[in-house]
Amino acid sequence: MKHFIIGAAIAFALSTPVQAAQQLILGTITSETSHFGVGAEAFFDKLEELSGGEFTGIQAPAGQLGGERDLIEGLQIGSVDLAMVSTGPLGNFVPEVYAFDLPFLFRDYDHARKVLDGEIGQELLKKVDENNLVGLAWAENGFRHVTNNVHPVKTPGDLDGLKLRTMENKVHMAAFSGMGAAPTPMAFPEVFSALQQGVVDGQENPVTVISASKFWEVQKYASLTGHVYSPAIFLASPALFEGLSDEQKGWFYEAAKAGVEANRAEVNRLEDSGVAMMREHGMEVLTDVDKAPFAKLAEEASYAVYTDQYGSEMIERIKAVK
Repeated sequence: MKHFIIGAAIAFALSTPVQAAQQLILGTITSETSHFGVGAEAFFDKLEELSGGEFTGIQAPAGQLGGERDLIEGLQIGSVDLAMVSTGPLGNFVPEVYAFDLPFLFRDYDHARKVLDGEIGQELLKKVDENNLVGLAWAENGFRHVTNNVHPVKTPGDLDGLKLRTMENKVHMAAFSGMGAAPTPMAFPEVFSALQQGVVDGQENPVTVISASKFWEVQKYASLTGHVYSPAIFLASPALFEGLSDEQKGWFYEAAKAGVEANRAEVNRLEDSGVAMMREHGMEVLTDVDKAPFAKLAEEASYAVYTDQYGSEMIERIKAVK
């Protein structure tokens, strides 16, 4: 009888299919080896570890699934599983997030990370969740700087008439209009060719993106204006999350924390080495930019975009974080 039971158990086990791992795809607009790519890789490593292989994943980098707006829309309709995007286009879907995109609001990386990881960041993650998205954790792009092919940008006057690609973000566009440039919103996958063909004179991005995208191949001048701190975010599709247990959802949140840690470490590394890399590849990099005149014009032009609708309370709370 004992042998029959064991034999029956083995037969049952062999006849029962092993549950296949669910392979997920995470979209980004930067390269697989960028600060986003490093974060995505750490995310999937942790998710596979926590789930015992139940969930695995691969990246769809470099805009393979479209620009960031496309990724966000794909998450909302369930055609994209996961994404890591900057907050620029996210404001079109979650307007409260525009607060993070105001120019010259964050003092430094320490200030920005404390805001994102603290009470304010958690409040805005909940706002993300209320707009048919799942916000997992705040990551980062870094402080944004101006590059162009016309001349060095030392003062706001040097921006006059420059056609600069910006993110599809009304706060950023208002800031650059105020500083005298001609902002041209464009999805990131189109930027390199637009610079190469002279459709725009320049663009603005963190050192992390400038180096990962090898913009030195199509841009001559860089000015470290640090005009905007650019957060990023790990997002999941509600369609994916609806089918998960509470335990499984916990794995995704923990994996996102691991992704953030790796992403920020890579931002730190690139901030230290990126300027030297840009110079080695022939870019003329201006590091001692007087930010005060840029800040005055940018704030006058753009803060009302946010405060007219939401008031200044959030801005004051962000500034007060020590």
